Amino acid sequence: LQLVESGGGLVQAGGSLRLSCTASGATFEHYAIGWFRQEPGKVREGVACISHRGGNTNYGDSVQDRFTISRDNSKNVVYLEMSDLKPEDTGTYYCAARGGNWYPWLVPERYDYWGQGTQVTVSS
Repeated sequence: LQLVESGGGLVQAGGSLRLSCTASGATFEHYAIGWFRQEPGKVREGVACISHRGGNTNYGDSVQDRFTISRDNSKNVVYLEMSDLKPEDTGTYYCAARGGNWYPWLVPERYDYWGQGTQVTVSS
């Protein structure tokens, strides 16, 4: 399974962005997908995750009520809609996939496949 993130960029605080994670090389709906972010020198943080067919989601406390994760299995894409962005949302955003049963994990070690990341910068 290959994952490619897109949609990052520079945005002012209070603004919005939509990230996409496009998958190829395997049956997409066999995988739960997670979004993570990381700043240099910091631990990779779980942002959101979604189950194989999109019926279950989980969010990190810092993004609850501001970010929305969704997926379109017909297009092999997972989206992360980010609104009311804050400077502390700055980082490289990665999507990741894991097979097997659904668990609402936001722990990087539980995911097997990773994209290369897309940069999000929120200016104050």
